[in-house]
Amino acid sequence: MVTRDGEPVGTVAEVLENVREHIFDGIVVAIPGGNTRFVDAPEIARITQSMVTLTLNADEAAALPESDPKGAREFRANPSKRFGRLWKKR
Repeated sequence: MVTRDGEPVGTVAEVLENVREHIFDGIVVAIPGGNTRFVDAPEIARITQSMVTLTLNADEAAALPESDPKGAREFRANPSKRFGRLWKKR
């Protein structure tokens, strides 16, 4: 993951979505030192197979908030379950 001016920020740790409303919520970024930060969806300019580019510059990226472990979580399909149990929390 890099800023709009090409400065590295960290690596993608989780992709967050609001499953009920089918909305991409943002990304949790693992930064050097073992901490994580939350990047809200509007702050992401582009996602490719190998890179995420932010709309933020390096100073703004350094001020990103810590991720909230109780916030939105990533979900994956579990086809072995029926109806309400189709989605399983990771």
